[in-house]
Amino acid sequence: MCWDHFDYALAPLPALLCAAAATERIRLGTLVLANDFRHPAVLAKDAATLDLLSEGRLELGIGAGWKESEYREAGIAFDAPAVRVRRLAESVAIIKQLWRGKPVQFKGEFYEIDGLVNKPRLYQHPHPPLVIGGARPQLLALAAREANTIALATRMNADGSPDFVDSLGPRVAAKVAYVREQAGERADTLEFQINVGGVIVTPDRAATAEQLAPTVGLSAAQLLDCAQALVGSEDEIVADLVERRERWASPTSALTSASWTR
Repeated sequence: MCWDHFDYALAPLPALLCAAAATERIRLGTLVLANDFRHPAVLAKDAATLDLLSEGRLELGIGAGWKESEYREAGIAFDAPAVRVRRLAESVAIIKQLWRGKPVQFKGEFYEIDGLVNKPRLYQHPHPPLVIGGARPQLLALAAREANTIALATRMNADGSPDFVDSLGPRVAAKVAYVREQAGERADTLEFQINVGGVIVTPDRAATAEQLAPTVGLSAAQLLDCAQALVGSEDEIVADLVERRERWASPTSALTSASWTR
């Protein structure tokens, strides 16, 4: 998986093409592209090219963008969240239509397409798996309708730092429940993804959690329940991963979104 930030070492799509050339089986994904950095017609073509040349290993991840500082540094307008999400929704609609290989007519709030046909043809059918990442209800509702995989992100504080409380167990459970509610009949077909930002292998789980928790504004108990962290022995980490999968991602889990969608 490749990130999409100007301060990241490599541009994601060329890097994935190199990875495709050097491998035969690994999946290739973006986690996630910032929609405002590319026109959807350009991205549809680039993604189709990568999917074809990798013989169907692409998973395209896209989001509304979140890092205001890099928008400002690059001279790109950083609009309000609702505007960025509406623009992303149009991009997703255009990309999916272009991937069908037929002429596309589209006139929206942000984009217009007049008879464009996307080439090359995709390797995967009907299209590569689509990943949409985000943390807030409006974006997750879009993901529930359109994505194959929902990447559950963490809300950011005003200073650009992660709000790790947003990745604690109850918040994750509420987000999953909300996505399922919004997805309706397709809910059981969805995958959920969470990026684990820190993995600490240690024989003393409790002491390590006590030491590290204050650095991210959490208690030790919260750190051990934070989806972005794994702390413990190898066996404890494996057990945590299995337990989290059952607790958050099982279609039969008893979850409620009422405490989160405010």
